[in-house]
Amino acid sequence: MAVTIWDVAMPQIAPEDIEAWRNVPVSVAVDLARDIGQIDPAIRPLNPPGNQPALFGRAVTVSCEPPDFGAVIHALDVVRPGDVLMIAAAGNAEFAMIGDILCGHLRNRGCAGLVCDGAVRDVATLAGWRDFSVYARSVTPRSPASAERGAINRPVVIGGHVVSPGDLIIGDDDGLVALSPPNVRSRIQDARQKMARETAWIAELASGRAATDVFALKPARVIES
Repeated sequence: MAVTIWDVAMPQIAPEDIEAWRNVPVSVAVDLARDIGQIDPAIRPLNPPGNQPALFGRAVTVSCEPPDFGAVIHALDVVRPGDVLMIAAAGNAEFAMIGDILCGHLRNRGCAGLVCDGAVRDVATLAGWRDFSVYARSVTPRSPASAERGAINRPVVIGGHVVSPGDLIIGDDDGLVALSPPNVRSRIQDARQKMARETAWIAELASGRAATDVFALKPARVIES
């Protein structure tokens, strides 16, 4: 069975609508609603907190059938500058779907990074790149065994969430979120309001105001011992 590439039109989103999300933390995005698109936190950045390059770009989706990684190879010719390669590998931890050679080529093409719901390898090299961000469920040295199957640019399940081609992917030290084009367009004001609320909380706490007042809590019940 050959690799299938679906020639789909990327959903249209104005560049300014995409750029508006660049500085929104993943924690703010996922707090907006349960259906906003959080990806399983078990898919982690390679680098420790404070050292992981941010991930930001539109999804090119790849469906793999480990130990086969044919779709990943074909995707090398599909990604464009700024894209994020989203590899659905069913959480397989035995075979790496990508390593430094293919990632290096993606990086040279201007790809922003990748998310693998499966395994990657050559992580010392991958973690050293400040302009290419990698998230993965697991790490293994074992290579794939064939390159004959899979699909590109179909909706896939990654970390329990359906990711479609053209979704906006945001990743930081806390995790990952995939925003559908409708959410990109409609939820940015909600995100800005939440960020403004958090800034106000910080200022009010620093001013010495009681935390219970800042967060509008009812008084606690005090029991004398």
